[in-house]
Amino acid sequence: MTMTTLDPRTALVLIDLQRGIATIPTEPYPAAEVIDRSVRLAEAFRAHGLPVVLVRVSFAADGADAPVGRTEHGRGGRAFPEGWDLIVDELWGHPEDLLVTKHNPGAFHGTDLDVQLRRRGITQIVLGGIATSIGVESTARAAYDHGYHVTLATDAMADRSTEVHRHSVEVTFPHLGERGSAEEVIELLTKTRESL
Repeated sequence: MTMTTLDPRTALVLIDLQRGIATIPTEPYPAAEVIDRSVRLAEAFRAHGLPVVLVRVSFAADGADAPVGRTEHGRGGRAFPEGWDLIVDELWGHPEDLLVTKHNPGAFHGTDLDVQLRRRGITQIVLGGIATSIGVESTARAAYDHGYHVTLATDAMADRSTEVHRHSVEVTFPHLGERGSAEEVIELLTKTRESL
């Protein structure tokens, strides 16, 4: 399905575009392309006075705030280098942007994201980030459950494999919202704002 509209109060929510994650090889788009498209989206949202939310995942050095559930990938006392959880330089440095720190795959659980969006009258979110099937999909599911209209900028996200990315984009996302490219989102944003 193609995108139909963007609500007057729409926010851009970018997931885990941070230093430690941006170095992971991704498909079908390299992280640098995802970041470039995300920067263009963020610039467009800021130009129209709409919120940009930068979501990062972070854990305490002792891992006390990491999820405790058993998975087949395990937790294994993984150490992270200093600064791994900092938003990439290309997106950082705009004081009007909101920063949300999460400790789970999705950006709603255990954070104030929903409160921040509702206080600003947001009814729709546009999502991008890394990884498509983890942080982005978890956030899209929760946004849908919270009653937001969801738009997914599918070329402003990537995963560890093209197959996994495509499954989210082609199978899961049509049940949660509308899909389009970053450029299509920007064009629709401009058209929507001009009609107000």
